[in-house]
Amino acid sequence: MSDAIASLVDVSVRRGRRFILRHVSLELRERSMSAIVGPNGSGKSTLARLLAGQLWPTEGSMVFRADGAAVSAVDVRHLTRLVQPSSPLDFAPTLTARQIILTGFFGTLDLYDKPGRPMLRRAGDLLDTLGLTMVAESPYGLLSTGEKVRTLIGRALAIRPKLLILDEPTNGLDLLAREQVLMTVSRILKRSRDMAVVMITHHVEELPPETQQALVLKQGRVVAQGAPSQALRGETLTRAFGVKVEVRHHQGRFYTTVHPRAWEKI
Repeated sequence: MSDAIASLVDVSVRRGRRFILRHVSLELRERSMSAIVGPNGSGKSTLARLLAGQLWPTEGSMVFRADGAAVSAVDVRHLTRLVQPSSPLDFAPTLTARQIILTGFFGTLDLYDKPGRPMLRRAGDLLDTLGLTMVAESPYGLLSTGEKVRTLIGRALAIRPKLLILDEPTNGLDLLAREQVLMTVSRILKRSRDMAVVMITHHVEELPPETQQALVLKQGRVVAQGAPSQALRGETLTRAFGVKVEVRHHQGRFYTTVHPRAWEKI
């Protein structure tokens, strides 16, 4: 029985005459943490939508599996969850953090059905895991940006997806809020039995130490792929971002440095 949740082989996505992604291959396994890195316009969000089952490739093959068996395109939506904090959902303004998480069971923006006891228990466990117990009954609109992101992650986790895709979850957060989100991701991975997590970002500083593989994109093409220590090198990120980048590795995290005038030499 295969432990691969999603397998993309030589996948391309075309819009009109323009390719947004070209020849991308990627395998996501249970209990894995993967990173998709690249500048704006590199195809990261398109790849996220593929993994979420919202798009299908123009070329190549894409297979999702649950318990080792292939899943139909129709059922992919029950297998994956995509969290995009930069694309806010229009929730009812009176919903609390707890209620937002509960909407994840129904896929709605308001609570039209009464949650059962197992749902309430699951929501309570997620609030605890995400460090949101103290704000569980606070209206969503009054939460801090970091608390909102963690609430959206909890909403995505309500149905216990096999694949969780986080599209720039720490964008716009201050240092403390960013680290709280990353700590949450690490905690989720440790407690998950069979879920895969994909982090999409253009800042390697946002990748948790648990990251096992990295895919670097530029203009829809793969620049590097493999273990983070191999894929996230200075020369690789320099090619991807078009500016001289130096990379430092410390305690499982990656940090980049760009000289203020380095772009003049590219």
